[in-house]
Amino acid sequence: MMFSGEMLNYPVEQAHLMIVIHSLGGGGAERVAVDMCDYWLAQGCRVTLVTQSSPDTDAYPLPEGVDRRVLGLAGESSGKLGAAVVNLRRILRLRKLMRKLRPQVVLGMMTTSSVLAVAAARRLPCRVIATEHTHPPSQELPSVWQKMRRWAYPRASSVVALTAGTAEWLEKNVPGSKVCVIPNAVRWPLETSEPQVPPPARNGRHRLLAVGRLHEHKGFDILLRAFHQLAHFFPTWDLVILGEGEQRQALEQQVDELGLRDRVSMPGRVGNLADWYADSDLYVLSSRVEGLSNTLIEAMASGLPVLAFDCDTGPREIVRHDIDGVLVAPVEDEDALAAHMADLMAHPVRRERLARRAVDARDRFSTARIMALWNQLFGFR
Repeated sequence: MMFSGEMLNYPVEQAHLMIVIHSLGGGGAERVAVDMCDYWLAQGCRVTLVTQSSPDTDAYPLPEGVDRRVLGLAGESSGKLGAAVVNLRRILRLRKLMRKLRPQVVLGMMTTSSVLAVAAARRLPCRVIATEHTHPPSQELPSVWQKMRRWAYPRASSVVALTAGTAEWLEKNVPGSKVCVIPNAVRWPLETSEPQVPPPARNGRHRLLAVGRLHEHKGFDILLRAFHQLAHFFPTWDLVILGEGEQRQALEQQVDELGLRDRVSMPGRVGNLADWYADSDLYVLSSRVEGLSNTLIEAMASGLPVLAFDCDTGPREIVRHDIDGVLVAPVEDEDALAAHMADLMAHPVRRERLARRAVDARDRFSTARIMALWNQLFGFR
């Protein structure tokens, strides 16, 4: 199948971009979707955001002027037949909306929305761009969606990966896909939203910061064990983990079992991350797997020294080892993580040296630089 909308060079003031995403609940791709809406709206582009979920599930405020459309089919279905029926309804409802609104470019955010967008736009005069925001081998994706991805992605105008590692995987495992790499941008200065949770006074203490969804992939259990090894040797250091998720109860239980209740806090999701970055001494990313970590880029842009596991994709494309941060190998090794944490915690001069170069992330991942790549892909002028 070919899209009849393969023409280039739409005047941006006359262009219409439709972004399709499941919801605006907390997450990196959801934040990127809102940032894309805000940026293209400011350029004079007409922007429509399509979600399955209603606005009452939103974690991020949508800029005024964005045309929000809700398909209302976010609920889980029972059984394979039920899932097939729901997905067919999603495709038909989305296709009806595309025919009515006539966008020139449709951007699917993450795998399932990308697949649905390609199917819904079949033979319609629009360019459809799929995106992968996680590294596919680490996805918990049902086999039916994997098969649909292999059908859909070669039919998309382009498939955008956040990292070179993901692009390589797509080229090998989804043959026929036209893959390109566009990392996420960091908006500087960082914006704030609700909830506003001020960092508590440190009173001369040091703060180790980690941010992310409380999920097994983020490796916070590894981080807690590593910090437990060091807590006795660094009595003035505390650990803060920001975020929310299904592992909260298990992680809180682990904190109690390790006897770290006085040294570890988990305040939940906050909308003023900039304040926490500014009031911390070291950022740690303990993920078992990563796509491209927004929080890692933000921490560096905020002038924090960073430490990250050298996952198959992600951190190695952000951190320049021993220049603006430290990459730790092997992944999931709590002893290696503890050793590198201890080295940075014990040497403030080294932390300062890394922090001075970390702020280069503001330029390396600037909105202007990244959006220029999207502009070229969309064919706007």
